[in-house]
Amino acid sequence: MKIGLVGFAGSGKTTVFNTMTGQDVPVGYGGEVRLGMVRVPDERIVRLSQIFSPKKTTFAEMSFCDVPGEHGSDKGLSPRGLQQIRDQEALCLVLRDFDNPTLEGDPDPLEDLNAFHTECIFADHEIVENLLDRARKERLDQLETAAFETMLSALEGERALRSIPESELDRKYLKSFGLLSDRPLLVALNRAEERAAEPMPEDLAARIEELQAAGLTLSASVEADIASMDPEDQAEFLSDIGLSESAIARFIRAAYGLLDLISFFTVGEDEVRAWTIRRGTKARPAAGKIHSDLERGFIRAEVTPYDLFMEYGSEAAVKDAGKFQVEGKEYVVSDGDIMHVRFNV
Repeated sequence: MKIGLVGFAGSGKTTVFNTMTGQDVPVGYGGEVRLGMVRVPDERIVRLSQIFSPKKTTFAEMSFCDVPGEHGSDKGLSPRGLQQIRDQEALCLVLRDFDNPTLEGDPDPLEDLNAFHTECIFADHEIVENLLDRARKERLDQLETAAFETMLSALEGERALRSIPESELDRKYLKSFGLLSDRPLLVALNRAEERAAEPMPEDLAARIEELQAAGLTLSASVEADIASMDPEDQAEFLSDIGLSESAIARFIRAAYGLLDLISFFTVGEDEVRAWTIRRGTKARPAAGKIHSDLERGFIRAEVTPYDLFMEYGSEAAVKDAGKFQVEGKEYVVSDGDIMHVRFNV
C-alpha cells in the first residue's frame, strides 16, 4: 500500500516525508522515489499493551513515498513525474502556504491545487480517449466501452474520476491504467509556524470537498521540531502553539483512512499487534494476514470488539457477561476487533 507524497517545488513535502519516516532525504532532491515505512498512531494499541504487558508491541504500518518534484515554472507534470505518481495507490498533495524566499510570488494554495487537478485531468483524458477509440474500433464489450464513455464525459467536464459513484462506473475497467484523478487524494496545507493552528480557508476547503478529497493543515517546520523533542516536551510545546496533537499523527491516520484501511488486534503475553486490512474483509482472509496456515485451516474466530473489552476490562469478563462473539468465515471484521483464530491444518 503505497501513498505518494506529491507537490510543486518548494511545497515542503520532503520535510513532511523526513519528519514522518525519520529519513534525511535532501530538500530539492530530484532522483528516484524514496520509500519509508511509517507507524500508524493508535491509542488502542497503547492501552492494550499497558494491560497485557507483552514482550513486543507492534503498530500498524503503511508505506509513504516521496515522489521527487520535477515540475517547471508553469507547474506542469513531466512525463517521468507522471509515471512516478501513477505507481502510487493514493496521493497526498502538499500545498505551500508560507513564504519561500527561493520562489517568486506569494503562496497561492488554491491555485496550486487547481493546477495539480488540471494536470491530472489532462493526463487521464489522453489515456481514456485512446482507450475509448480502441474499444470502438475493436468493438470491445459494450459495458467496457460504456465505462470509458462515462470516464471521458467526466474528464471533459473537468471532474475527477474519483467523483463518479460506484453505481455509475465499474472500476474494474480502471485498474491497470493508473488514472490519476481516480486516486484517493489527501490535501495537506503546509503553513508557517505562526499559523499552524489556524483553520483551513473556506474557499480551499470547499474546493477540496468538491474534488471528493480530504484535507488538513500542518506546519512541516513545526512537525520537524516536534519530532526532535523528547516525548515529555512535545505535549507542552503543542499546547503552547494551540494544538492538541501532532499534525503528522493526524496526517498518517487520515492517509490510512484514505485507503479505507482498518486495524484488528491480536493480544497476549508475547505480543500485542495491529493488523491492517481493507474495510469489508471477512474473517478467513483476515486470519491469513496473521499466517497463511490460519486462513487455510480456519475453523472460527473468537471476537471481542475493543470498546467492549475496555468496558468490561478483560476477555474473561466479556465471556461472563455473555457478550463474547464466536464467528465463522463469513464474518466481516470490524475496526478494533480483538481476534483469536482457531484453526486446524
